[in-house]
Amino acid sequence: MLPSARPGWLCCLLCLCSAVRSLRIQQYLYFQVLSPGDIRYIFTATPARDFGGVFTTRYEQIYLVPADPPEACGVLNNGVFVEGQIALVERGGCSFLSKARTVQEHGGRAVIIADNAYDNDSSYVEMIQDSTSRTADIPALFLLGRDGYMIRRSLEQHGLPWAVISIPVNVTSIPTYELMQPPWTFW
Repeated sequence: MLPSARPGWLCCLLCLCSAVRSLRIQQYLYFQVLSPGDIRYIFTATPARDFGGVFTTRYEQIYLVPADPPEACGVLNNGVFVEGQIALVERGGCSFLSKARTVQEHGGRAVIIADNAYDNDSSYVEMIQDSTSRTADIPALFLLGRDGYMIRRSLEQHGLPWAVISIPVNVTSIPTYELMQPPWTFW
């Protein structure tokens, strides 16, 4: 057999493998806000594509602390509150990886980066590593802008420094009629 002539099944297999590498199935991770009660919903986030860690522990109750400054491109004014918790960060100002590293350096367990387009209620951004050789070990998630805005707005209205969340949440174990999803987001 000539080197360039391959059996039909091998060609199909190679084409399939190539297609699978180029296709990416969107992965979702879910978390539930437990407090404040007016945003007690299950939110959808997407993990970073090529940096950050994974959740090895399920946190039944952990604080979701809005970063100060919101873009978390440098030292956090509220870094002491981020330590051991999860930071809610806003997109913009620096790379996604830089934000994850900032939260990690302040002792955060994970970072949730909300889109800075507050009206975004349907388009997820694929977070990728920047052109540096740096890494981050904590989980990094992308959250829709509308969801991030509503969480921050509720905290401001109640005068709270953080929300209490449960993460990750296995939505496959929750009956559909019990899923508390944000009314402004399509599932």
